[in-house]
Amino acid sequence: MKLSQIKTLKEVAALINARYEGNSDFIISGINEIHMVAAGDLTFVDHPKYYDKALNSAATTILINKEVDCPNGKALIFSEDPFRDYNFLTRYFRPSQFQTESVHSSVKVGTNTIIRANVSIGANSIIGENCIIHPNVTIYDNCVIGNNVEIHAGSVLGADAFYFKKYKDTGFNKMHSCGRVIIEDFVEIGAGCTIDKGVSGDTRIGKGTKLDNMVHVGHDTVIGKNCLFAAQVGIAGCVVIEDDVILWGQVGVQKDLTIGKGAVVLGQSGVPKSLEGGKTYFGSPTQDARDKMKELAMVKRLPEIIEYIKKSGNA
Repeated sequence: MKLSQIKTLKEVAALINARYEGNSDFIISGINEIHMVAAGDLTFVDHPKYYDKALNSAATTILINKEVDCPNGKALIFSEDPFRDYNFLTRYFRPSQFQTESVHSSVKVGTNTIIRANVSIGANSIIGENCIIHPNVTIYDNCVIGNNVEIHAGSVLGADAFYFKKYKDTGFNKMHSCGRVIIEDFVEIGAGCTIDKGVSGDTRIGKGTKLDNMVHVGHDTVIGKNCLFAAQVGIAGCVVIEDDVILWGQVGVQKDLTIGKGAVVLGQSGVPKSLEGGKTYFGSPTQDARDKMKELAMVKRLPEIIEYIKKSGNA
């Protein structure tokens, strides 16, 4: 998330009443998770496993719960609970907008776009030209939809990320989602689909991609151009799916992986790790579809093989 106005280290630290190390005029221009930071961004870290990763990342301000030396060219903000304070900052810089009307007054809609009955569109969303938004679609704040997009009935774009931290006393506390959903031109989204916003960045669906009914896309996932996803596909957060990928019905995709260009995953498969492009996969966990079919054929013959061994006296 990029800030609408650049802030200083002193200003941001004051918002959470925290001590800092670095030049008080040090610039903070964005707030992002560790996997998508750039220069000018503030990120947080609260676990020893990730201290070095955060301190050596592209982020130039680190919200941290450990006393460490400040890296050259960076700034530190010290916090007892970085997760809590990071949530406070994202809510402060991108608060939820109060809305009573179905379509917020700040929404921009292109020419020849049709918005049918009972559609709800949140603040600062943009919808391009020649789109069709069918009944009962919900589009949350800050979504960006390109030209010639069709969204079928009951789909939800921009719901919160499924991202929680467990505390001993209070149970699961939710990470505040301040990212966006971006839908590029000529995308079609079927009925009853759910596309979560990014936690601090963007969930993106590329030009020409088609989603069947009841498809779920998790937070910060980036889907390429001209992909085809059949019904009940479920994709976790932070997945990269390159161009021309086909996922057939009920495929499940684990978080933090990449599916290469032109890959095809057959129905009811489970994808636990990254897949090379240009191949067809099947099974759970997925493997080359031809190898998996041979394996299944051999399993089917097991009773016959066992009976043969018994009759031959070798059992």
